[in-house]
Amino acid sequence: MEALSATVAVLPALHRPTLEGRLPEWLEVRWWHDPDEMVALAPQAEIGWFDLHEKPPVLRSIELATGLRWLMTAYAGVDWLPLADFERRGVVLSCGSGLTASQVAEYAVLGILAAAKGFPEIVRAQDRGEWLPEPAGERDLAGSRALLLGYGAIGQAVGRMLEGFGVAIEPVRSSDTGWRDRLSAFDWLVMSLPGTDKTRGMVGADEIAALKSSAVVVNCGRADTLDQEALVTALRERRIGGAVLDVTAPEPLPPGHPLWSLDNAIVTMHLSGIPTAASQARAAERFLRNCALFREGQPLEAQVDLARGY
Repeated sequence: MEALSATVAVLPALHRPTLEGRLPEWLEVRWWHDPDEMVALAPQAEIGWFDLHEKPPVLRSIELATGLRWLMTAYAGVDWLPLADFERRGVVLSCGSGLTASQVAEYAVLGILAAAKGFPEIVRAQDRGEWLPEPAGERDLAGSRALLLGYGAIGQAVGRMLEGFGVAIEPVRSSDTGWRDRLSAFDWLVMSLPGTDKTRGMVGADEIAALKSSAVVVNCGRADTLDQEALVTALRERRIGGAVLDVTAPEPLPPGHPLWSLDNAIVTMHLSGIPTAASQARAAERFLRNCALFREGQPLEAQVDLARGY
């Protein structure tokens, strides 16, 4: 019986302790330890895992990996990757959808609780050594309503958590229509949309104007799905109750940006999806499962629809 040929995989050494000894025999692995080594090894890759916070070395590695057949990323958002090029080259892309959903959702709910109870002002009072005579915020989550704009893994996790606080949720997927007519009914607008041509600017000045005056906008998806300038104007003029932003444009926000000084804005600096030990372990386990699927020619777990962009 003819032996199966080896497939070269260029993988991050970060995951070597978890993966080594568990990888299939048909995989021939090259481990990279830094961006320069990743770029140097990329031309050998049939399977690549090129994750880095700095994107230029990743994009360069993809360009050099002319024999690439499958790219693994632990990032959920893939709008920064050359999806059209992958489709042209026949590269399969699997992403990190769901790997950090719970931790991102926790940040979203943390922001909602902070906005409801005025927690930023409580922390500032503690910094001043001031004993507040009354609560800084008196909103109850129980009995309020949340529109979840985006209902993938993150949106579903947010929904489960908010229901535990007695919040009535209404999920909306990016392909749904009609939700704009109901915006005035909700206390919380929670956005966890993917970044695509279709979702860019989905919540703009008109949508913000349709919100009730006490509504809070929460964005833990992509910054460009929300018209940030229109939001800042509404916050400054106090036409809505507040905003909780884990994502902004640009990142990081420059000194002097109005979002730093608006007391009705909470900025969490895109910290919600930073990989943790637990999410990195989940990424490694997903890679192992996908190795078997890839070898069998089956669709991968969290495989990206390159045409849709997520």
